[in-house]
Amino acid sequence: MKWPAQRLTSGSKKSFGMYDEASKLDAQGVDLIHLEFGRPHADTPDHIKQATKAALDAGIVHYGDFRGTLSFRQALVKKLRDFNKLDYGVGEVLVTNGLTHASFAAFMAAIDPGDEVILLDPYYPQHIGKTELAGGKVVIAGLDKANNFAISKQKIAEKITDRTRMIVLINPANPTGRVYTRDELQNVADLAIEHDLLVLSDEVYEYITYDQAQHISIASLPGMRERTITCFAFTKAYSMDGWRVGYVTADAKLMPAILTIAMTDVTHVNVFVQEGARAAVEGPQDAMLAMVEADRRKRDIVVQALNQMPGVTCAAPEATIYAFPDISGTGRSSQDIAMAILKEAHVVVEAGSFYGPAGEGHLRVCFGSESEARVTEAMERLSRFFNAL
Repeated sequence: MKWPAQRLTSGSKKSFGMYDEASKLDAQGVDLIHLEFGRPHADTPDHIKQATKAALDAGIVHYGDFRGTLSFRQALVKKLRDFNKLDYGVGEVLVTNGLTHASFAAFMAAIDPGDEVILLDPYYPQHIGKTELAGGKVVIAGLDKANNFAISKQKIAEKITDRTRMIVLINPANPTGRVYTRDELQNVADLAIEHDLLVLSDEVYEYITYDQAQHISIASLPGMRERTITCFAFTKAYSMDGWRVGYVTADAKLMPAILTIAMTDVTHVNVFVQEGARAAVEGPQDAMLAMVEADRRKRDIVVQALNQMPGVTCAAPEATIYAFPDISGTGRSSQDIAMAILKEAHVVVEAGSFYGPAGEGHLRVCFGSESEARVTEAMERLSRFFNAL
């Protein structure tokens, strides 16, 4: 019997990185501080929970609109207009099971076998598997590492061929913590327009920015609305990672194909969770802003501490919940250092090489995944580790 399908065996092997390694020690009861997993530490704000409970009590438990409930999409249209400066109608918004589902539907709708998809290195590894499942080929274009991982128009242009279909953008960027400037985004837009390409923009960290950094949605640039598929989620800013709710926006010409994939895949997102997410959009933003401020404090603790460790330098991330320290001064590989930190310091961080060749010499440290006290303790453990090298 043939099993499984070839598309599952011919592509890149999926890895869970240091999370897999840490689970072995977790099972032994070792006190690990988890700074590898990109999840928020805070609980979901109470008004979001209450709206979801009220929806259940009101009997909102049956099949809904394939695209998402109308009231929710109306709220999202207003949010997109006010915050992202994007003018979409309710028919151009599709509610999804998180951003992972949104981007998967977009890849499946857009990519034919043999199409090339450009990822910017360091990249988010999940986008490799999605591209390959759709039959596409991943092409890596490096960011400008010497210039704080800036977008390089030349490096992207060098990778464009007659098979190129899409450029994938993560803004704010995981793992580097960059917020791309308007000029950087314009470079991507110019190439997309010149070569008639799609852009998939992952904007899950849109609200988590620091020090007056301004997030710009690339679809708001001239000529980009009709060729950009933008994916959002409630995962990070509203601490709703386990709720699995997000949404995708695209021009009316692109949306029917994306909707076909989503309907075939999951029919629609569960209806009462959408009521909670609508409360997140329409309700008070104080809790979200407080969580972002808590992340900023933890960012400052991490950056200050890392820059005092021998062999380590760390630029302050402009956004996200990740620091991306350079540990090349230790003379050891990022995977070697990450494993040693796990075993000797009992802190879990991700090797930068997990995010592509340009990540080598770095670690990804998630300061958003633990309390301020635990993050502080983690930095004390790391300080002892690096001083002992």
